[in-house]
Amino acid sequence: MTDTNTDASYRVTAGELRQFIERFERLDAEKKDIAEQQKEVMAEAKARGYDTKVIRKVIALRKRDADDIAEEEAVLEMYKEALGMT
Repeated sequence: MTDTNTDASYRVTAGELRQFIERFERLDAEKKDIAEQQKEVMAEAKARGYDTKVIRKVIALRKRDADDIAEEEAVLEMYKEALGMT
């Protein structure tokens, strides 16, 4: 009887595992679709004359906290002054 319980438990676990894997695979496919769409947006922006490198920097900045950005810019300015770059 123990073997039957183990087999049933294994089947349930295998089914659950399959569900996790399939969910992950669907999300991975969606991620690839989104990445392709992002590439298309950047290609369109570039075709319209925008600098995509700068756009990516702006996007990264928009994700960050304003205080962190201000602190980094202050340190950058101080370093530039120390090197005579301003």
